[in-house]
Amino acid sequence: METLFSNKVKRPLADRLRPTKLEEVVGQDHLVSDVAPLGRMIKSGKITSFILWGPPGCGKTTIARLIAEYTNLYFEQISAVFSGVSDLKRVFQYAQERRANQGRGTLLFVDEIHRFNKSQQDGFLPYVEDGTIILVGATTENPSFELNSALLSRCQVFVLNRLNSDDFEILLQRAEKEEGIKLPIDEEARTFIKEIADGDGRYMLNIAESIYSYAQNGEIFTKDQIIHIIQSRAPVYDKGNDGHYNLISAVHKSLRGSDVDAALYWVSRMLVAGEDPRYILRRLLRFSIEDVSLADPNAVSQAISCCETYERLGSPEGDLAVLQLTAYLATAPKSAGVYKAMYKAYDAARKTGSLMPPKHILNAPTKLMKNLGYSDGYIYDQDLEDGFSGQDYFPEGMQRQKFYFPVERGFEREIKRRIEYFDKLRAEKQKQMKKETSK
Repeated sequence: METLFSNKVKRPLADRLRPTKLEEVVGQDHLVSDVAPLGRMIKSGKITSFILWGPPGCGKTTIARLIAEYTNLYFEQISAVFSGVSDLKRVFQYAQERRANQGRGTLLFVDEIHRFNKSQQDGFLPYVEDGTIILVGATTENPSFELNSALLSRCQVFVLNRLNSDDFEILLQRAEKEEGIKLPIDEEARTFIKEIADGDGRYMLNIAESIYSYAQNGEIFTKDQIIHIIQSRAPVYDKGNDGHYNLISAVHKSLRGSDVDAALYWVSRMLVAGEDPRYILRRLLRFSIEDVSLADPNAVSQAISCCETYERLGSPEGDLAVLQLTAYLATAPKSAGVYKAMYKAYDAARKTGSLMPPKHILNAPTKLMKNLGYSDGYIYDQDLEDGFSGQDYFPEGMQRQKFYFPVERGFEREIKRRIEYFDKLRAEKQKQMKKETSK
């Protein structure tokens, strides 16, 4: 007799397609092939603790589970999001008992390990060191920033790739084989779901499963129909962590390389992901004086104007000001002349910080200061026909130094010409002063 539970509910497609051997893992051959670092470790049977760093849905959990099977280690899985100290103590206790009673090791897979705080991470150390557990941590964040140095020093770090279009195609073909029918979408839609999955194989398979469930009577879905089904996927981006710094670095490098289209793309990525436009504008303002500087003196004015425009308009209207400033700075001539000069001047200032200015450029508001020679010999440049005295303004006892080297780009060409003119005139004036002094 049939019961209400006679028809079993199918497991999710992503779970049904989970690889059962390492060769089936998609997109990570650089790690799991026989000649790759992780593959060689598995082949040797000598597994040490390691960290898997990569984006969501790239196979971290699957790889850890398969390694446990290959090496006959007991697989224990916890999530740092839902686990606390008591859970860790229980896991460690069971691992010790298993080791003592059965002689079997434990592979402890910790998902989102970066979510554990410092004291929780420190708790792993004695059990990793004495071999009670083989720790495999999974993280989407840069381990250098998120994991304790003590724990990190005891673990190798393996970086997983985000899945690409070819990897997604392999997964889709596996899904079609599993379902026994081709995914009912046109080519544009097929390309679209690979793009919107944003490197996440699990998410793309979930999209495919949704399409299968909606399909009726041989209907072929288009891109627009899929958008209505899944709405949109928020890009993988954490404003407070590694994704944030990676993208702003991409913005800076694209601007510095004068690639306007790439710069617009990366800024747009940040805005679409929910980054505060004010943060981007602040970084662009800094860029205007650090990388453009006097090659285009108008750059900083443009930056301030765009910042003010955004404050008046807000989002989304003001977002255009962010993109306008991006385009302006990307196409502006670049110079780090003043930026480099600042550090050279800072270095000289630190080394000679106690030297007094020469007396001839010091004011003498009191009789004592006049008697000491303050302001003696000072020449008021504006009284001269050429408006230039050529006097030395460096401290007495310090040789004249050169900090600023303008480039042959943009307005700095003109600045360079002016400096060369003054240098030549100064040399002539100082030569003339020496002659007059020697008479």
